[in-house]
Amino acid sequence: MNLTVMGAGAWGTALAVSIAGRHATRLWARDAAQVGQMLATRRNSRYLPDVVLPSALQIDADFDAAVAHARTGLVIIATPMAGLADMLQRLGTRAAGVLWLCKGFQQDTGWLGHEVARAVAPHASVGVLSGPSFAIEVARGQPTALVAASSDAALCAAAVEALHSDSLRIYTSDDPVGVEVGGAVKNVLAIATGIADGMLGTDPDQARGPGGLGLNARAALITRGLAEMTRLGVALGARADTFMGLSGLGDLVLTATGDLSRNRSVGRLLAQGLPLAQILSQLGHVAEGVSTAPMVLRRARALGVEMPITQAVAAVLEGRVTPAQAVEQLMGRDARSESV
Repeated sequence: MNLTVMGAGAWGTALAVSIAGRHATRLWARDAAQVGQMLATRRNSRYLPDVVLPSALQIDADFDAAVAHARTGLVIIATPMAGLADMLQRLGTRAAGVLWLCKGFQQDTGWLGHEVARAVAPHASVGVLSGPSFAIEVARGQPTALVAASSDAALCAAAVEALHSDSLRIYTSDDPVGVEVGGAVKNVLAIATGIADGMLGTDPDQARGPGGLGLNARAALITRGLAEMTRLGVALGARADTFMGLSGLGDLVLTATGDLSRNRSVGRLLAQGLPLAQILSQLGHVAEGVSTAPMVLRRARALGVEMPITQAVAAVLEGRVTPAQAVEQLMGRDARSESV
């Protein structure tokens, strides 16, 4: 099968590296200079500098050639959510099947990926690939499990054929809404958990630090965050059981606790008193939860869905409350049933 990965960031590059040994794979990058550098050094020095790009991986800046390569195969969009609509419009129906890796809500409309696709590419066969995955581990061939979700069963089967391997296990789902909600909201909740971890002190595994939150607070945030995620997803048309899977609980646990998580890092640094602009400058890569938080809150309010943790994160990111004040507000909420 011929595969093209559109977008040479960390995740797109990692996935291309993972599949290049089994299928004819082409990695497309918008920046011709970046392509030249990768061809010359066989490394993506900006996003995955320690990973050698296999010789079998083709790298190209020619959009039309990259699309033509996968005309009867599979195109995987690995841009940020902000680029999804443009990519789908440019692709049109030139690809037999399209999966995207984007996680989040479109900024101007608040749409998820499937809603963007319905508006700009209604006749394309599309779906989402998501789940608990740090790019560097996928590139290194460390065991990873993902879920390919689409209303098109043939596309899900093609994703398994293309991507499933000894190190990358692909499950399928016919609930793309739930998979997308999980992939988007977990980034916001990871910021919340990072704030709790940042208030623990310098050792994230110590039971009690200067902030006094403790590991109990981390567990509570993850668990109640999962409940928030599920409430929003069900209101948007997802199935509740999807959130107990890879793209819900699995991705949330990884992103909220893993040291490689950019969103968790944002939360930890906010808790230490650093301004958001400085944090984002230091990271040098996109932390999707920062732009996603207000969009999640907007969709939740429109649907009458209560999301107190998300609301607290949005308030901290906007500078309306401090991390300590946000925690105080959450702990001051009235007691209630634990039901979702």
